[in-house]
Amino acid sequence: MRLRKKDIFFETLENMADAIVQAADYFAQHLSDLSDLEVFAGEMKKYESLCDTYTHTVIKELNKTFITPLERDDIMALITSMDDVIDGLEASATRFYMYNMTQTDEYIGQFAEILRQSSYEIQKAVHLVSQKKLLAVREHTIRLNDLENQGDEVLRNCTKALFAQVKDPIELIKRKELYERLETTTDKCEDVANILESIIMRNS
Repeated sequence: MRLRKKDIFFETLENMADAIVQAADYFAQHLSDLSDLEVFAGEMKKYESLCDTYTHTVIKELNKTFITPLERDDIMALITSMDDVIDGLEASATRFYMYNMTQTDEYIGQFAEILRQSSYEIQKAVHLVSQKKLLAVREHTIRLNDLENQGDEVLRNCTKALFAQVKDPIELIKRKELYERLETTTDKCEDVANILESIIMRNS
């Protein structure tokens, strides 16, 4: 029996979600050894470039496909919001390289774990969308919202600690910018959840 070919849109969305998981895993795992910042930033750039190709694939296919499995705007919004997540991860890794930050801290580790967990929730949700199991997606959007709230809490805690403990103004600026970049990336994960909720409402 011949296997049915997977829809190009669902396949590309799944590939994008899988790449985000790989990038978030790499980011979290390599914070313990930042001895080669150029390699760290370079590897994250490869993931970001890969996801750019997936985004371009979706745009190209939308331009030539008459009937799509979801609303065209929903497909575009979903791939764009996922691209924002990978952009945030890559931008955070680049900050380590630009600022020559070879030391991490507990707060950066907490952000990395939130982003890692968020990436898995995105992956599970996107694969469920591909299987047309839309109501099951809600469990993961709720979890993404919860993780974003955790990110807000980490930002409050690390900002308070930063101004209380760090006296070097240059170090303070570098840490604050990185914390805020990481927290913004958790916001981008919540944006994916919001797009998924919109898709559930339109198609259920």
